[in-house]
Amino acid sequence: MEIKDYIVKAKAGDQVAFTYLLDKYWNEVYGFMLKRTENETDAEDITIETFSKAFDKIANYNPDYQFNTWLIAIAKNVHIDLLRKKKSSLFIEITDEEDHQAYNVADSSPSAEDDLITEQNLSQLLQFIKELKPHYQEIIQLRYFQELSYQEISEQLNEPLSNVKIKLLRAKKLLAEVILQKNK
Repeated sequence: MEIKDYIVKAKAGDQVAFTYLLDKYWNEVYGFMLKRTENETDAEDITIETFSKAFDKIANYNPDYQFNTWLIAIAKNVHIDLLRKKKSSLFIEITDEEDHQAYNVADSSPSAEDDLITEQNLSQLLQFIKELKPHYQEIIQLRYFQELSYQEISEQLNEPLSNVKIKLLRAKKLLAEVILQKNK
């Protein structure tokens, strides 16, 4: 079957086609971003975000262009967005008064109130995670709480690496939907 056939199937929502496209183009997009960022974590995050956006917008894909070119264009935009976010967080305008207040802070460790808020937020997040199906709960637990790499998760679950990546993408999207729904 040709790539165009997989793209047509993916447009129709075929999960096998999504997995095939992810497997086929993952290394190309990841390698491209690794050269640009020179950081494995950033390259991996950008690649995941790229496939997430591409699969969300696959209906807009124009078959006159190569699929990998389209993915690389998305990856470049995701990378630019990441750089803008980093840059804007580095340069925050503060007044002299705020600067003076910050200079006079004696202790920057979290207060009891800060710890309580963090604990409540974590507790609420765990409640949201519990609303997901067990296999999505497990993959979020392994990745974000046990901080396992994709490869380690793949080995632990005895699943292909591409399945782990797609399952984590879906789990994050579903979790975001649960959070948005609960916060309405």
